[in-house]
Amino acid sequence: MGLFIGGESMIVVMEPRATREQIDAVVKKIQEASLGTHLSVGVERTVIGVVGDSHTKELLRQSLEATSGVERVVPILQPFKLVSREFKSDNTVVDVKGVHFGDGSVAVIAGPCSVEGLEQIIATAKAVKAAGAVMLRGGAFKPRTSPYSFQGLEEEGLRYLAEARKETGLPVVTEAMDAYQLQLVTKYADMIQIGARNMQNYTLLREAGRAKYPVLIKRGPSATIQELLLATEYVMNEGNYQVVLCERGIRGFDNYTRYLLDLSAVPVLKELSHLPVIIDPSQGTGKRKYVSPMSRAAVAAGADGLIIEVHPDPEKARSDGPQQLTPEHFRTLMSELDPLAKALGRRMQAPLLTR
Repeated sequence: MGLFIGGESMIVVMEPRATREQIDAVVKKIQEASLGTHLSVGVERTVIGVVGDSHTKELLRQSLEATSGVERVVPILQPFKLVSREFKSDNTVVDVKGVHFGDGSVAVIAGPCSVEGLEQIIATAKAVKAAGAVMLRGGAFKPRTSPYSFQGLEEEGLRYLAEARKETGLPVVTEAMDAYQLQLVTKYADMIQIGARNMQNYTLLREAGRAKYPVLIKRGPSATIQELLLATEYVMNEGNYQVVLCERGIRGFDNYTRYLLDLSAVPVLKELSHLPVIIDPSQGTGKRKYVSPMSRAAVAAGADGLIIEVHPDPEKARSDGPQQLTPEHFRTLMSELDPLAKALGRRMQAPLLTR
């Protein structure tokens, strides 16, 4: 379903005491115009996003403004609609099996770049949980620059992630690169990762939206912030509002780091969008010695979380060893982040004891 022709959409802001019947009447009127609706139910009022192609939007706007229970109709001028602060002024909190992104705390996801075996992923999961991580990451399908590089253990790796979750209670996030992999990921994991290389894979984004699982979208290495938000719009336009944005570095002109980690994206994205924003300092720098300082900087910039690569023996890792922390380094980093978060009036989210 596309957005209004000409780049303009609208939201219908209901009165604070609008009844369910009044909201339903507005939705019905919009649907009778062959347009779609997206509801954002806030603490004080309901906002209805209007999406679709229409040549009579001005007549519809006038009709909606005269409808009982409607406070005002506001155009959305940004090219992204559902993602925007105009559609939803309150921060969205994404819940992944009790882990919350966007509630003001700092949630840390950690684990190896690639799942290499059952013993490796369980040992890593136990180590990162003991240090304070609240979710487990690990690649079962690995998009690699060279076809001769390790491509991941595929479904076997997903089974190992599920076993690690069973052992530790940590929810799992892992990447899918196509519709078939997406079906497998939703079978074993708790959150779908759309990697940087697939940020503009619009078919995959739609499928992720239809899956109704929480989605983590990483910014592409050459993508603008607007392109990231428009990619996210594909997921949300399928009715899935549980999306977390991830800045993981963009192409620069220097070679001292793998990418240019754009920490300014955190306040910019939070101004433009209501969605949570996390930082990947491992991919963003490519070198483990920079992961800790950039993690601290990310928390100071207001990031809702971090996704950090941790491996029991990075020197023997089958992918991206130079950027992965040892469990000891990760434990030290987590001890540094706790007082920093407190100094900023925030808190580090802790693993639930029940998991």
